[in-house]
Amino acid sequence: MSKTNSNADRFRKQAIASDLEEPVSEARNLAEKLGLEPYPVKYWIIDYDEMNELIAYGGFQNRYPHWRWGMQYDRQQKQGQYGGGKAFEIVNNDNPAHAFLQESNTVADQKAVITHVEAHSDFFANNEWFGLFTSGRTDEQVNAAGMLARHARAIDEYMADPDIDRAEVEKWIDHCLSLEDNIDQHQVFVRRLEVDGPADDLEDLDDDLAEKVAELDLSEEIKGEVFDEEWLEKLEAGEESVTFPEEPQKDVLAFVREHGKQYDDEAGRALEMTEWQRDILDMMRAEAYYFAAQKMTKVMNEGWAAYWESTMMTDEGFAGDDEFLNYADHMAKVLSSGGLNPYSLGMELWEYVENRTNRREVLEHLLRIEGISWRNLMDVVDFDEVRAALEPPAALATITPETLEDLADVPDDYVDHEALEAARAGEIDVERYPWKVLTTEGLARRHYSLLKRQHRGFLTRVSQNDVEQIGRYLFDDARYESVEEALADVDFSAGWNRMYDIRESHNDVTFLDEFLTEEFITENNYFTYEHSKATGQYHVASDAADDVKKKLLLQFTNFGKPTIAVYDGNYNNANELLLGHQYNGVMLDLGKARETLKRIFELWGRPVNLQTIVKEVNEHDVEVAKRRNREPEPEERGKLLRYDGEEVTVEDLPWEEVDHLAADDVDYDTKPDEWLA
Repeated sequence: MSKTNSNADRFRKQAIASDLEEPVSEARNLAEKLGLEPYPVKYWIIDYDEMNELIAYGGFQNRYPHWRWGMQYDRQQKQGQYGGGKAFEIVNNDNPAHAFLQESNTVADQKAVITHVEAHSDFFANNEWFGLFTSGRTDEQVNAAGMLARHARAIDEYMADPDIDRAEVEKWIDHCLSLEDNIDQHQVFVRRLEVDGPADDLEDLDDDLAEKVAELDLSEEIKGEVFDEEWLEKLEAGEESVTFPEEPQKDVLAFVREHGKQYDDEAGRALEMTEWQRDILDMMRAEAYYFAAQKMTKVMNEGWAAYWESTMMTDEGFAGDDEFLNYADHMAKVLSSGGLNPYSLGMELWEYVENRTNRREVLEHLLRIEGISWRNLMDVVDFDEVRAALEPPAALATITPETLEDLADVPDDYVDHEALEAARAGEIDVERYPWKVLTTEGLARRHYSLLKRQHRGFLTRVSQNDVEQIGRYLFDDARYESVEEALADVDFSAGWNRMYDIRESHNDVTFLDEFLTEEFITENNYFTYEHSKATGQYHVASDAADDVKKKLLLQFTNFGKPTIAVYDGNYNNANELLLGHQYNGVMLDLGKARETLKRIFELWGRPVNLQTIVKEVNEHDVEVAKRRNREPEPEERGKLLRYDGEEVTVEDLPWEEVDHLAADDVDYDTKPDEWLA
């Protein structure tokens, strides 16, 4: 590109950035008025190719050299060209966060992206799962861009080192990446782990074996070369057996980093990893932990951003009258994309949380009215009267320069009196930004969810069982004489406050577990489907709430990937690695498992084993099932996959050897505070 064109691009981007200064500033102000607490955000204007490059790089400008980025860039470009998909923005979890706006976006698109980004940044800053990456560090802040740039420079230097084969570095990265989802994402991240040397190994052995090794009188210099082999000779002779770890370890990357070796083809055996190999393992593990929180909260995070974007753009009119149709089209495309859409599912769940909290708050007050109980509530209460009483004061519903004085009649905690004085003095454009004269409580009252058109039936769409549960657990003795008196005490911020609390502590699994209720599933028409072995086609399997919930939870547990743990680093008393697939009813893809074992072998340096459970169906049973128009019943069996450096073998295992891997049902009823214990 010529210097002239480069300057033109820069000036064009600067002009766009200048036009967006006010929307950026006011979106932050509105977000904070709504109760959000985002990280600072730095916005960048980029072109189409730069956007695709950033998406390929996971939202960052500097990543280590590797073929995967080129592949992802090509996929993203083709999706945009042939799939009709348009990338509106990308924002990364950093402090400050960095958001990238595509220069071809319309003004309405840019505003939508900015409001969406502010909500994402709030989620990054306040969700405790993102905090696991920084907990224990002195600065307590994210600097992911700096970390990833350091990794990129270090790996680039290794690749440029004449003593290191560039292809070997890239292959080593591939081996590490095969385990990027095999970490313990529920634990606080510790960047560097101490690698136990031979002397440390001695401290972990029981006294008898330690004494026998000591009798060999090996020097410290040669223990690393001799200790393992001498130790194995004694172990194989049946004198001792050492099994580690004591408990299954889910952080497989950490385990191979601490105890693994590289397999050397020329030597035909395992050798200690080189410094650069262990360093790259450290870097890949750190990046896996950094990105883990984003994978764990995809539905929550995208739903949160979509909810507050809609609140700002639509409910508060951040999209101007001439921009609204363009914005509506933008939002419709985002929410209607096919498959399991985290934007629509997440937004629907957040709205459900808000509505359910607000409904409970209203019903609790109605059940305290004299003469009303859970038994007669729905018969004696006029819910049209209730809805009328819940309507916000007209002074909140419509704010213009001419109606500012009407705000004197609303409760003080709804009004930002300093801003109101500025508006009276003409210092605030109330026509464009009416929210500036209100507090967070005032905005919650102004946009009370149970009064929105799409939710107007939610208050009465409550089961008798739910009403009974609310009524039976009312311990407040306060009593009211009328509907008006009861509703005057309703906390109109209850829904938002509950959302803020959930945002802090949950991830997708716990979020879905708690709020994917039968009511939600029924109202939103969710169902499960599966592949039929009898027909060879997909079909609707169930619309029962329990089935839908279990199916969705399985898709989000452990990033939707199989849970693999280290069960023994000295399997068969031969320093072989034994992995176990913690089976939850979903089979491993055995083809992928074979290839992954080959990768892990390079990181362990010795044979690698994997125990799992498979479902097998007899072909005769399939034929019988077809004739009877039903599904064949599969039988669960234990399998052991083993890779010895040359071939992968698969053998049957007795059920008692894999019984510990099986679960009658998956325990999803686990809350974050228990995971963090």
